[in-house]
Amino acid sequence: MAEPVDRLFVHCRELVTLCDGEARGPRRGDRMRDLGVVADGAVAVRDGRVVATGTTDRIGRDYRAAEELDLSGFVVLPGFVDCHTHPVFARTRENEFHMRCAGADYMAIAAAGGGILSSMRAVREASFDDLVERTERNLWGFAAHGTTTVECKTGYGLSLADEKKSLEALAAAAAVVPLTVKRTFLGAHEFPPEYRSDREAYVRLLCDEMLPQLAKLADYCDVFAEPGVFDAAQSERILAAARAAGLRLRVHADEIQPMGGAELAVRLGADSADHLGRISDEGIRAMAASDTVGVLLPGTIFFLGKPHYAPARRMIAAGCAVALATDFNPGSCHTQSMTLIQTIACVQMKMTAEEVVTAATINPAFSLQLDGEVGTLHPGKRADLCVLDIPSWRAIGYAFGGNPVAMTIKNGTPILANISERDPDWFARGADLDPSRGPSATH
Repeated sequence: MAEPVDRLFVHCRELVTLCDGEARGPRRGDRMRDLGVVADGAVAVRDGRVVATGTTDRIGRDYRAAEELDLSGFVVLPGFVDCHTHPVFARTRENEFHMRCAGADYMAIAAAGGGILSSMRAVREASFDDLVERTERNLWGFAAHGTTTVECKTGYGLSLADEKKSLEALAAAAAVVPLTVKRTFLGAHEFPPEYRSDREAYVRLLCDEMLPQLAKLADYCDVFAEPGVFDAAQSERILAAARAAGLRLRVHADEIQPMGGAELAVRLGADSADHLGRISDEGIRAMAASDTVGVLLPGTIFFLGKPHYAPARRMIAAGCAVALATDFNPGSCHTQSMTLIQTIACVQMKMTAEEVVTAATINPAFSLQLDGEVGTLHPGKRADLCVLDIPSWRAIGYAFGGNPVAMTIKNGTPILANISERDPDWFARGADLDPSRGPSATH
């Protein structure tokens, strides 16, 4: 007799389960290519979690549900896990983009009032309600692009009061948007103007006041470890203070110049080292022998017009756990599209379609200690799904421009559908998404 469940998602053209590998832990090397693809696939869901996956014929025999959603023609995979973003900001910085395109360098942009300090001024001037509204809108933007789990950094307040405002605004926004949100305190993003002539005083402020008071509002601490920003000694002091305050660690490492950031992240047991455009051979070896995930951000290099992409092929060959993320922010990478990031990773870093799927699901989930909850469709995990309007999983990376995400499903419930614009009768065929949820029916 068929077992009752809450909902069935059936007739997926291809269901990418990632169940060929272990349910937990990162995928490395050749294991990044184990996708567990099921043709004419189906997912049975109860209480927001996966009960079983398989062919529609088998799942239809073994399970019954009052609600059944036909996903004919779509490629379905675990919801994307975007593990490096900066969505808590008050204004965009498109003027800087056009200045860069016209040949301006960082110093010229900074002299014109741009850069991180521009975002700092905007956050400091913004009301709490305005910051919540902007952050909420940004979180819905991730959902519109198939992301169901997102790590969100602060770092545009750069004072105790404004970093507190940013973390509280993030919490308020996350409370009304149905995504899994991890919060990262990034007070060590830059030195604010009032401390530019006394950087040691700002490091003391971070370690002695900001971290002890704000740790309860965050899950992680991150540091922009880079020559000219926070040097190796300062970065280690801040990260050690964060760990003492009960936070887990993430590190902006070796982005612009080599500084041993990857080695520092491994030595301190950080969950991730991010960017890595200038990672050393020693850093690659250290990461390969560790559980520190290398979070690669090719969108930033692309957007800034820089040549130094992270050496993904060497890192994968060495056995590093590699993830991809958008680095969504107002200045250096203004995109929330994981599918676009996958294309750049394929073209510029020579990653395969299988690798970019793994790098956008289970590996970033591991970096957030959520690999037991999301990142694959093993039974017991959250039924988080990304529904793509593409002909095959092999079109991941190949298909770019526009948004191929037809629908985003969180905990077994559709939360956002872009397809309704293309197919007005779609809801009538079984979808129960409330069109009032989110900022609009199709975002």
